[in-house]
Amino acid sequence: MPAPPWFAELLKGQELSSEQLSLLFEHYQLLERWNRKMSLTSVKAGVEMVTRHYCESLFFGANMPGEAESIADIGSGAGFPGVPIAILKPECKVSLVESNQRKAVFLRESTRSLDNVSVLAKRAEDLTERFDWVVSRAVDPMTVLGLTPSLATNVGLMIGEGDFLGLKELPNIAWAEPIRLPWGDRRICVYGFHVERRST
Repeated sequence: MPAPPWFAELLKGQELSSEQLSLLFEHYQLLERWNRKMSLTSVKAGVEMVTRHYCESLFFGANMPGEAESIADIGSGAGFPGVPIAILKPECKVSLVESNQRKAVFLRESTRSLDNVSVLAKRAEDLTERFDWVVSRAVDPMTVLGLTPSLATNVGLMIGEGDFLGLKELPNIAWAEPIRLPWGDRRICVYGFHVERRST
């Protein structure tokens, strides 16, 4: 089913094909339907949901540095930023990590048509897989950083500017310059690489 004009218009700056727009809209429709019965997101349907969840996640994925073959979205919830990233980067394997079993059921249902997505219904600390990146926007940043380098050496976060102040001095993470999300709220995308501390 083609995405309606209002939906496509909100995503017009993302350089997406009609097929990618359709996949995103399918996920949006399912999220809207399921959200009436269980709390997947507090963001109301319509422009706000598309901007906050889809536009921001696509922007985050588009600005990830380098190439990635595998990404783990920690605490994926309703599928953000993992699902839009998977649609944006079909060549990349994306694992949605969600310990809440009801949310994991939604994630499985909403990604049936995405061959590059898998759902891991477990705690991130229990994972044994390795990834190129761990990303998150809904989990405490220190928790996500604690998963490096055991799960991945690269980490990406969507956080508030103020939340980054306590992270940028961490000795084990080399951060790229933060990128401001264009939709206000003083929120940023930050990408880091785990480095080993040098002994003195």
